[in-house]
Amino acid sequence: MPRRPTHRRRGRPDPRGTAPPHPGRTPLVRYTEVEQKYALPDADALTARLAELGASASEPSRQIDAYYNHPAKDFLATDTITEWVRFRIEQRGSSFNYKQWHKPGEGTAHATEYETTVCDIEALRHAFEALGFQPMVTVDKTRTTWRLDEVEIALDRVADAGDFVEFEFKGEAETIEEAHARLDKFIAGLGIELGDRVNRGYPHILLGRER
Repeated sequence: MPRRPTHRRRGRPDPRGTAPPHPGRTPLVRYTEVEQKYALPDADALTARLAELGASASEPSRQIDAYYNHPAKDFLATDTITEWVRFRIEQRGSSFNYKQWHKPGEGTAHATEYETTVCDIEALRHAFEALGFQPMVTVDKTRTTWRLDEVEIALDRVADAGDFVEFEFKGEAETIEEAHARLDKFIAGLGIELGDRVNRGYPHILLGRER
């Protein structure tokens, strides 16, 4: 029997999850993606620093992300791309993702995200194409993920775009602003020179879109 897909939904509490630290209140950021991305001029320097601090790393994984446009709501028609549909193929498991950004381009940007593993990604992709979804752009990258304290660090080598690092807050915080502040402190504490802050996704970069 095929394994039942797991899923995560950021934006709605999981009734099976652990109790919030304060009864009656659920930390908003538990279901919201809070991250910062930078160009990475020297990946070796960052990995050496992470290893020195005792961070654990995954094996590098190639991810091929195919982004699709909606047949009735053109994601590219707005001045700022704020949502997308993504099909990811990688050796350790394929997945489907929908993401909607809030406050894109700002320092406190965050996103509502719905993601699930998929047993047959090609069948799902063909089903979406039959419904009228059209290919938009494909991102081919190799990702190595590190974990240190309450932050996940993803080092990406993106074909036709270069090297980048994404820092994502994985801890508990009462507000999005608190999560951003703790993420800022973590990044500053690394003491590593990073490149320019990047406030757009890889699809934006490959499409030549600033927003």
